[in-house]
Amino acid sequence: MHPIFTSIAIAGPETVLTLGSLAALMLGTFSGKGKALTVTSLFAVAILALAGFTLLDAPAGITRAFDGLYVADDFSAFLKVIILAAAAASVLLALPWLNESGSGRFEYPVLLLLATLGMTIMVSANDLLTLYVGLELAALPSYVLAAFHRQDDRSAEAGLKYFVLGALASGILLYGVTLIYGFSGSTQLDVIAGVVSGQTERSIGLLFGIVFILSGLAFKVSAVPFHMWTPDVYEGAPTPVAAFFSAAPKAAALGLLARVLVVAFPGKIAADWQQILIFIAIASMVLGAVAAVAQTNIKRLLAYSSIANIGFALVGLTPGTPAGISALLFYVTVYVAMTLGSFLVVLQLRRPDGSPVESMADFAGLSKIQPKLAAALAIFMFSLAGIPPLLGFWPKFAVFQAAIASGLIALALIGFVASVIAAFYYLRLIKIMYFDEPAVPLATEGSSVNGAMIAACALFCSPIGMLAISPLVAATARAAAALFPA
Repeated sequence: MHPIFTSIAIAGPETVLTLGSLAALMLGTFSGKGKALTVTSLFAVAILALAGFTLLDAPAGITRAFDGLYVADDFSAFLKVIILAAAAASVLLALPWLNESGSGRFEYPVLLLLATLGMTIMVSANDLLTLYVGLELAALPSYVLAAFHRQDDRSAEAGLKYFVLGALASGILLYGVTLIYGFSGSTQLDVIAGVVSGQTERSIGLLFGIVFILSGLAFKVSAVPFHMWTPDVYEGAPTPVAAFFSAAPKAAALGLLARVLVVAFPGKIAADWQQILIFIAIASMVLGAVAAVAQTNIKRLLAYSSIANIGFALVGLTPGTPAGISALLFYVTVYVAMTLGSFLVVLQLRRPDGSPVESMADFAGLSKIQPKLAAALAIFMFSLAGIPPLLGFWPKFAVFQAAIASGLIALALIGFVASVIAAFYYLRLIKIMYFDEPAVPLATEGSSVNGAMIAACALFCSPIGMLAISPLVAATARAAAALFPA
């Protein structure tokens, strides 16, 4: 078989998503005006499922394609399952909202498919240029999605802010890529690793390149000090889009960050990027925990929650060990379920006039009005706070354990303190739901599909989810081992 066809077969998920997004665009164009969104959305979910099924036939071990620009391994396969599942959930949860809001256009699932394609390329990038192509392919549709509800000035503002700051971050990242290429002579991760390992003295040029690349990727994961776009975009973007931003892109960017740092910059230079990550992790945990205390908008609260959770996830990445990467993947998996479940509950609720619920005061007495949704949201909040025996406690324990095992005891202690502070605003929302008198008679949006996804996420995050810990930890350990070939 010709090498190009072999490469296309290895990149099965990307091939399916590429052809599927083009087919979805044509399907939406030629479908009837009233049913184009529903037909295209269901087709997009089928494409995402098919892309996931191609991973079942993925070759064992580490397989490179497209002259080493692309790599397929257990690490990328694990993250692609999370990304595809989160994207499929994002398509389904958005369907009722889009139909009711007047923004029901078939371009939404098409843009989401293209963004997902970029994310799958990101986690399989074995070259800095592939990394950049994947990032931009994921980012450009995301800018449009943030401004998708164009009748709303806040949505247009969110899209513009995201675009301007995203373009700045992309420029910073690309400058870092040029520095790495100039001082190593290659953009391929394993070749860069060979050059770095062979150096006897610290290369200031490479160090500056790492700083710029970390700055660009920190923007993508909403890590401090590159978090400034997150609260405004989450608040202004349509709620289904904010739900998508909180899940799949975070998993893809964290996976990309882990691959770049662990594979391309091992050995002595790892101590340099570890110091940068320690600062970013501490700043994200502390700011995310403290700044969220004053929030009154549920979407801004979840935005600051995501910033804090990225800090906790980076605690697992900082040691750069197999145990740390395994803990990072464990954390990402549980975080995606917790945050998607939280946004699903918000999406299910409506004020008496039909407008969406965004103010935390609107959740007053929710346990008396909608007890099932209140119980589900309480599970997500307790889990995000890391309170045992809910599932959210165990990934936090895992990342702190990995940090302590590598001697980063102070980092783990700061993370523990930040987790205690963050628990305040999670518990405050639970107090509002269960102990305050109802403010407005909230109604449910009534989507049975969204209700089923809430139930699934709640069961996964509840103590019942502990049954999944053993297989999940085994899967994350296999995935992490792919970055550390013998």
